[in-house]
Amino acid sequence: MKAGTGRTIIKTDLSRVDRREALKWIAAAVAAFPALDWKALGAPENITRTLTDPDLLNPGVLWNRTLTAAELKTVTALCDLIIPADDQSPSAGAVKVQDFIDEWVSAPYPIQQADQKLIRQGLAWLDDQSKKRFGKSFADLSDTEKSAICDEICFVPKAKSKLKNAALFFARFRDLTATGFYTTKEGMKDLKYIGNIALPTFNGPPPAVLKHLGLA
Repeated sequence: MKAGTGRTIIKTDLSRVDRREALKWIAAAVAAFPALDWKALGAPENITRTLTDPDLLNPGVLWNRTLTAAELKTVTALCDLIIPADDQSPSAGAVKVQDFIDEWVSAPYPIQQADQKLIRQGLAWLDDQSKKRFGKSFADLSDTEKSAICDEICFVPKAKSKLKNAALFFARFRDLTATGFYTTKEGMKDLKYIGNIALPTFNGPPPAVLKHLGLA
C-alpha cells in the first residue's frame, strides 16, 4: 500500500512560508495574467479576495477549508496507510498531508470541486464499510483491518464492478497523498532530490552526458 519510500515536513519560520501560504501566494500571483477570463475558468464571485487584486505580502484567505473534523480524521488515517512511517521518514499524516488535501478539495474551481465530491463520497464509503465489517470507523481500525478494505479498491482495473467508484476514489486520493507528501522537505529528501542547493563550483555537464547527446 505504501506509495513510496520517503517524506518531508515544512517548518514555519522566517526563511520560508508553509504550503497553505504558498497556495495563497500562487493564487494571488495569477493576477499577472489579467487577460484570462477567471469566471469562465470557474472562479466564484464570493471568494474573500479577488484574483485580479492581489496583496502578495498579506494574501489573506482565498477560500475556507471545507472538510469536517470527522472527515479529516479519516483522511489522516488513509494518508498514513498509503505512506506510513519508516526508518527514513515520517508518515504522510505526520507531515500534514491531510491539510494539503483539505486545502485542495476546498478550492472553488471545477477540478478541485469535482475532487471534493469524489473524496467526500469515498470517505463516507470507507467509514460505512468499516462499521459494517468491524463495527468501528475507519480511523479506529487496525492497519490490518484498513488494508482488508483498501486492498479491494487499490487497483482500478482489478476492482469488482460494484467497487469501481470506490477504486476511482482511492486512485485519486493516492495521487493527492503522493503529491502532498513528495512536495514536502522530508519527501524530497526521501526521493534524494537535491535541487535548490547552491554549488561552490560548476564544471559543466559530465563528458559522458555530452557524448551521449552527441555534443562531444
